[in-house]
Amino acid sequence: MLRIIAIILFLRHDLNMFKKLPFIVLFVFLSGFAFSQTKVAPTCKEIMTKCIKSIKEVKGLKYHLKITERGKKGFNFYESAVKFNRNPRLIYLYIKGIEVLWLQGKNKGRALVKPNSFPYFNLNLDPMGDLMRQDQHHTLNEMGYDYFGSIIEYSMTKIDSKFDEYFKLEGEERINNRPCYKVSINNKDFSYTDYTVQEGESITSIARKFYVSEYMILEKNKKFNDYFDILKKGQVIKIPTWYCKTVTLYIDQLYHLPISIKIQDDKGLFEEYNYHYLQVNPKFEEGEFSKDYKDYKF
Repeated sequence: MLRIIAIILFLRHDLNMFKKLPFIVLFVFLSGFAFSQTKVAPTCKEIMTKCIKSIKEVKGLKYHLKITERGKKGFNFYESAVKFNRNPRLIYLYIKGIEVLWLQGKNKGRALVKPNSFPYFNLNLDPMGDLMRQDQHHTLNEMGYDYFGSIIEYSMTKIDSKFDEYFKLEGEERINNRPCYKVSINNKDFSYTDYTVQEGESITSIARKFYVSEYMILEKNKKFNDYFDILKKGQVIKIPTWYCKTVTLYIDQLYHLPISIKIQDDKGLFEEYNYHYLQVNPKFEEGEFSKDYKDYKF
């Protein structure tokens, strides 16, 4: 009799388990699903590696750029609407009534410029010439993200296994109305060193050779008046050991491209670039990189 009662109790217990089984399975499934959906924060190196990859994959851009650059008489401020096609390289800028159009392989490498003051006719100007540089840190040749990406990639290669000593993920913030990763770069050993000029070198070629700022070279060597000063073989000049001392960088979480770049040297703020209304790989209309395009006034 006791054995029968025990068997009945066991079966009841077993049936209750079967009744509860679907709920247990559902709970386990939902728990596993929730766990699988938990956001795993990327590392700083993963963010920067993806940023460089995204820069290399860009085919075209549209954005509004706000620029702050330290100049000879204080800070210079610029704003421009930018259209950029990577291959072939095509650039259109609108800057307070001034329009600039540069097309790879066209116009003998010169930019077509419509000024908004005298002389009131189109000009064909050298992007590396004095009229287009005018105390600016960069030229049309650095438009887009490739130039910046090359500096970051070079820096990462230079420090190699010491990445975490220079790069730090500071968290997430919303910048220029975009969710971003905040990354700081601290080139703690930033300084200036002597460099002996080689045959045929210029301020620009030296800067490109070492991935540093040519404008910093101008500032540090007071004997230079501008980028076009002639250098002589054997001449000793001061050049920075890094592009800058510190960088505060905001990487867009969707596009993995820089939205804000703040660069400092040993004197403080050197330059800052903020990208607004960023469109990545937009579809350009027919003739949008032509002086006859309907919205232009060349």
